[in-house]
Amino acid sequence: MKPFFSFVKVFLYPFALIYGAVVWLRNKLYETGFFSSVQFSVPVITVGNLSVGGTGKTPHVEYLIRLLQYRYRVATMSRGYKRRTQGFLLANSDTNALRIGDEPMQYHMKFPELVVSVAEERITGIPTLIQRRPDIEVVLLDDAYQHRSVKAGRNILITDYSKPFYKDFILPLGTLRESREAYKRADIIIVSKCPKDLTRQQADEIIKEIKPLPDQRVFFTTIQYGQAYNLFTGEEVSIKDKNALIVCCIAKPEPFVNHIASLAIDTHTLSYADHHYFLNRDVEEMKETFANWDVKNKVIVTTEKDATRLHLHADKLQEWGVDILVMPIQVTFLFNGNELFDNLITGYVENEISDNNEITYEEIL
Repeated sequence: MKPFFSFVKVFLYPFALIYGAVVWLRNKLYETGFFSSVQFSVPVITVGNLSVGGTGKTPHVEYLIRLLQYRYRVATMSRGYKRRTQGFLLANSDTNALRIGDEPMQYHMKFPELVVSVAEERITGIPTLIQRRPDIEVVLLDDAYQHRSVKAGRNILITDYSKPFYKDFILPLGTLRESREAYKRADIIIVSKCPKDLTRQQADEIIKEIKPLPDQRVFFTTIQYGQAYNLFTGEEVSIKDKNALIVCCIAKPEPFVNHIASLAIDTHTLSYADHHYFLNRDVEEMKETFANWDVKNKVIVTTEKDATRLHLHADKLQEWGVDILVMPIQVTFLFNGNELFDNLITGYVENEISDNNEITYEEIL
């Protein structure tokens, strides 16, 4: 097998060189000022990564929402990956995952007071958002680390503990969207999905590998699973005495599957591609698999992101009469890093809003 993989790497290497050169040139044009970046009148925080998917951006965005939403009017902006619409959209009571994408829909369902927006081009999306919602005080850009046209006040870079950017390679040799050196644009670097028992010594070794700049801060987070709840009633349900049919469409399902397996009596898994929109035949496959599994106390368990797409088949699923449980997750900072992280974020927002108010007052005078 090794000679085969070596051949594949040799074959892909020229393509990686070409792709890397194009990305390098684009970044260089921004750095030299040939391409300009626009800074907006509201604080803008970007959460993104260097790799393609699977680093845990969504729960980190949710952490920021919880941190800021009771102090400021917060909006999120995503591109709405795999949505069936185009252009700028604001979520409303009629919104579903097909219109805005699964991750924005997840924010919309979990945080009723949040302003959720989608736009392919953030450079035009942000002005439209501010025009339609002039009360917005903070904008969180989801998965926009590569959107150099917007000059964010704070750039948060997420990298997966199991595959950190400094051990990865640029596409198509690896999963990096741009070179490793792009980490230098970040203000904050978060190593996500760490083991809960990560030691300070292990963390320090990772920091040495990252080589943060003097003004960069590195944090470590782990996934904390919450209590499962019914998809339609919201009632919390324990799965410790249940057999669980796991249904998931996420980039790296192993941690989720392993967690459910650690709780349930037994499990069976139906796994689909990341961001997969369930078709009628998929729902029938779930129904048939569930019916043919000869065990008692059966439930279906899925992720919050997948739940937004299952909601598109709500009528059929409710007629089916099976308990479908959703397992929520949150991020927890290791080594008590949450206090410093919170202060860095809230301090930035407070200073930006204060400066903007001073400018407005002077202009009025």
